[in-house]
Amino acid sequence: MGTIPSETIEQIAAANDIVEVIGSYFPLKRAGANFKALCPFHQEKTPSFTVSPSRQMFHCFGCGAGGSVFRFVMDYEHIDFPAAARKLGARCGITVVEKFRGGALGDEERERELRRRLLKLHAEAAQWFHENLLKRELGEAARKYLKQRGIMAETAKRWQLGYAPDEWNAFGSSAREEGYDVRDLIASGLVKTKDESTSITSQRPESALRTAPATTAYDRFRGRIMFPIRNDIGEVIAFSGRLLKDEEGAAKYLNSPETPLFRKGRVLFGLDKSKRALIEANRAVVCEGQLDLISLFEAGITNVVAPQGTAFTEGQARILKRFVNEVVLCFDADAAGQKAAERSLDALLQNDLIVRVAQMPVGADPDSLVRREGKEAFERRIAEARDFFDYWIERETASVDLGSFGSKIQLARSLAETVSRVRDPLMRGQVINKVSARLGVTAQDFEALVTKQRSAAPILPRDHPPEMDRTDAMTPAPRHEISMLCVLALRDETARDFLRHQNWREILAEVPDAEILVRILEGDLRPGDAASLNAFMVTLSPADERLVSSWLLQKMPPNAGAMVEEWWLGIRQAVLRRQLNVATNQIRLPELSTGDIINLQKQILDLQEQLHELSQPAGAADN
Repeated sequence: MGTIPSETIEQIAAANDIVEVIGSYFPLKRAGANFKALCPFHQEKTPSFTVSPSRQMFHCFGCGAGGSVFRFVMDYEHIDFPAAARKLGARCGITVVEKFRGGALGDEERERELRRRLLKLHAEAAQWFHENLLKRELGEAARKYLKQRGIMAETAKRWQLGYAPDEWNAFGSSAREEGYDVRDLIASGLVKTKDESTSITSQRPESALRTAPATTAYDRFRGRIMFPIRNDIGEVIAFSGRLLKDEEGAAKYLNSPETPLFRKGRVLFGLDKSKRALIEANRAVVCEGQLDLISLFEAGITNVVAPQGTAFTEGQARILKRFVNEVVLCFDADAAGQKAAERSLDALLQNDLIVRVAQMPVGADPDSLVRREGKEAFERRIAEARDFFDYWIERETASVDLGSFGSKIQLARSLAETVSRVRDPLMRGQVINKVSARLGVTAQDFEALVTKQRSAAPILPRDHPPEMDRTDAMTPAPRHEISMLCVLALRDETARDFLRHQNWREILAEVPDAEILVRILEGDLRPGDAASLNAFMVTLSPADERLVSSWLLQKMPPNAGAMVEEWWLGIRQAVLRRQLNVATNQIRLPELSTGDIINLQKQILDLQEQLHELSQPAGAADN
């Protein structure tokens, strides 16, 4: 994988004031030289979340969360470091370019370069569609349609809705005039070739794309209202187009094909805007379509997402589990909506999510319902949503004659198959009790059927390893003298220079729990430069970063120069005493050779001499 140069990291850190960045998420109040707020990472009544403008660090003295501006964005947005760096870089106009090993372009670097071009193309396409909708005469019919659906201009701007003209080559021609190569247009999925089948465009051989002439390509989206699909940091990666005029044989909704940017089963529409609300509510309201989501969000119900299709995939459920423990499905009341709810169940249960169903009136969807009833009434529907299994058992048994032994057995086997996929044993036990009671069989008999299904079911591999837990506990602080030296090496240039001129590698190799001090002395950081401290922090584990952030916000001890020499002297003396004890114990061992005894005697005398020298005032500063 590529790496982001430390110079770029420092530039981004220097250009992003941590007070401004955190203040863009929630209000901060000045408290002396620092700023404070209620911690966003745990529940508290008294503010203990502290932001230091001088150190460009944050630290919560309640839960221990802390670190650089990068760490804040990573933890608050639930994204990895490269994504946080790109987000902060975009905020200040710095382009993040990752470096790769070797001189020639490798496959991975070519993929990254293609991704960069496609992201730029999608961003410009979204703006082109958006201007068609808002500023051009050809978008008049689309504007009228959206107005009828209650989507006004301000909402269209917030969601960057657009319009694709009903022309064969309007976007493709415009993009080629801007210098885009037809290969990238085809790879993006925005343009397709006349001989293109239903296979994924991104899988076409590169040689075929290279030789495809522009005249064989035409726009994928024509005569459609365009919804940009974004990843969780807000980059446009695909589109969904809603047909403006229904045509026989044409799909009402058309999505981008899968591309190097877009995997339909791993993207949730609206997540870039709703993830903070998801975390705060610990509940996701899931609806089917983009317009449903936009209407709910604009009405003030912001903990909402929509899958890219009619049912949840395992990948989407795993993403959602990073933010919430509970999901409320708000699918349409028709048969298709009910089927979508059922098809979502497996993926949600595999990720131990609690699932409930908010039933919609017949003929209504979340969009029409929230407009008719208002926010409060819709929130009551969410609060009163039924447990999925209550809803599901009632629906499955409604059309079955439970008086028929054969029908009951067939239904029991079908229900047992679904219940067998519930991973949580407590939840599974409760569902077994509910189903057995409804079927009129003993819980033990139905449980035996479920157990049989579980043993017969194949173990499906996950397409990704589990997410790392971002709530790492803070690393336990090392012993006091090591902690003090860490503080001094981080905060005082003179103290840091003193330590780096000692034989610190040799001595600290003998000291337990000194690894963090070794990292600090090895690091290319400048105590007076907050940007270089931020760049150093990103090299640490989350737990170590929390510990270092707490040290950076401590008060500096007075007379740092004398303090560092005193604490270093104590470390050296402790190491020598430990070595002396080891040698003294070794020389008492039986059956030592004469040579071994002589060598140990010399070692003991040398260690005693060094300890004596260190105990003299004039030797305190000597190495």
